[in-house]
Amino acid sequence: MPAQFSGIVMFVQAFFCAKLSAVISLINTMFDKAKDLYKLQKQARKIKKDLKNTHIEAEEDGVTVTINGEQKLISVNISDEAMQDKSSLQEKLVKAFNKAIEKSQQIGASMMKEVMGDMNFPGLGG
Repeated sequence: MPAQFSGIVMFVQAFFCAKLSAVISLINTMFDKAKDLYKLQKQARKIKKDLKNTHIEAEEDGVTVTINGEQKLISVNISDEAMQDKSSLQEKLVKAFNKAIEKSQQIGASMMKEVMGDMNFPGLGG
């Protein structure tokens, strides 16, 4: 090979090695993010299971409502006093349900914030 081409060949080799190195680095970064996403998905499934098994109770003047962390109704308990006035009972039920839902949302948000804090996803709390 003529001497003038050896410099060009070396330049081309260096150029492609640098590009290959950048591509490999990008692939490694993408693989790391995929692992993070899998970990996040796994933790989200655990949180969902934990929420299903978490019971949240709220009380409003003799009306007690229990829901789980998925906001599914578990039970309603109404005292004899609360049963006396139908319209008042309806208001108490609404207030108790709303309190329970708000509590469950706070618990779920707190659990997800912990998971997101462990990850390093921009804009997702990490």
